[in-house]
Amino acid sequence: MNVDTATGGTDVATSDPRYESANNSRYFRDVLGNVPTAVVAITAMDVDGQPTGMTVGSFISVSLDPPLVAFLPDKSSSTFPKIRESGRFCANILTANQEDVCRQLSLKGVDKFARLRWQESALGTPHLAGAIGWIDCTISDIHDAGDHFIVVGAVDSLRADHRDSPLIFLRGGYGRFASTSLAAPAEADLYHPLRIVDQAFPAMQAAADDLGVEVLASTSIGDQLVLVGSSQATGISSPFYLRLGQRMPFRPPLAMPLIAWRGEREIQRWIDRADEAISASQLSEMVTRVRNRGWSLVLRSPEQVRFERAVADLPLLDATAEKIAEVNDATRGLRLDNYEPGMIDPDATYSVRLITAPVFEESGDVTVVLSLYQLPRELSGAEVLRYGDRLVTAAKEVTAHMGGAELAGRQ
Repeated sequence: MNVDTATGGTDVATSDPRYESANNSRYFRDVLGNVPTAVVAITAMDVDGQPTGMTVGSFISVSLDPPLVAFLPDKSSSTFPKIRESGRFCANILTANQEDVCRQLSLKGVDKFARLRWQESALGTPHLAGAIGWIDCTISDIHDAGDHFIVVGAVDSLRADHRDSPLIFLRGGYGRFASTSLAAPAEADLYHPLRIVDQAFPAMQAAADDLGVEVLASTSIGDQLVLVGSSQATGISSPFYLRLGQRMPFRPPLAMPLIAWRGEREIQRWIDRADEAISASQLSEMVTRVRNRGWSLVLRSPEQVRFERAVADLPLLDATAEKIAEVNDATRGLRLDNYEPGMIDPDATYSVRLITAPVFEESGDVTVVLSLYQLPRELSGAEVLRYGDRLVTAAKEVTAHMGGAELAGRQ
């Protein structure tokens, strides 16, 4: 073991096998993701006089005399060159209620400001309505820093409104101080589900607090499942391997409530994606059972845990063919024995992995489902029924808030 002679301590980073090299980029992101950062929208007027902007999670105060701040845009950003060319910017400090603003500015290939309320400041920069504060700056220096730039701004003018708490970025998701609700970072195909999750958070948090568990929100995009939101009770934190924005295969027997209320053709197409070892007739019976019960139940099994860990090892970006094959193999290893037990005996004991219920939109579609996760290791059947009823109550609250309703007998 290496001894630090200056401090009398040991260099655990080079001797303890639990420590990872900083060259492991995924592990680097996961560890640094535990440092909360305020989410700031950097806006400017481009050379054509049109507003442009981006969100950043790295914004810092650099100096008091002279007053300097800095933000760190990715070198691959298509928006930063427009801000750089303008020569000035405004740092809009977003509130905890402005997740939709953050997502809108994160989209690509659209008019980012079409859905935003803003006004041009006296210094010629866009000020976003509802922000906590605005810091108008002139770009004074730009430094090279690996895969990012460090952009230093000389502060020209600033103003703050302290009525709300700031939006923060933590562990791969958006949240707020004194809150345990997080949502996945925006991607274009997740925009609609994330808007639903924004409305679902109060009901999710209330259910999480009532039951002392974590409530997850998931959606389906094509043949993929995506984790898009999480609310945790006090003292509960997501496992290290569960990440917002994580995608996984959407094939039987996974996430039945996302398919159970769809038309028969869609249900059959989903069943047809099942592994040959899974009975199509059993799947059909389970889908009907979920629809009749109003929620689904997944029991703990080695196969289920193996699947979750295989998904966890899949990078959020640039997954290798080997990692994708591992997830697909783990998905094929799932069996029906631990999915959707028929009758729940109130006096029996169950080891529950997930309880899931649908949220209905105005059209009757199910785009998002809510799941109870990190439940007690063992529950009586009576407790399982109570947990399921509480989750359905939360899902119905979200459905009502959206003006949705379950449509029966869809074809």
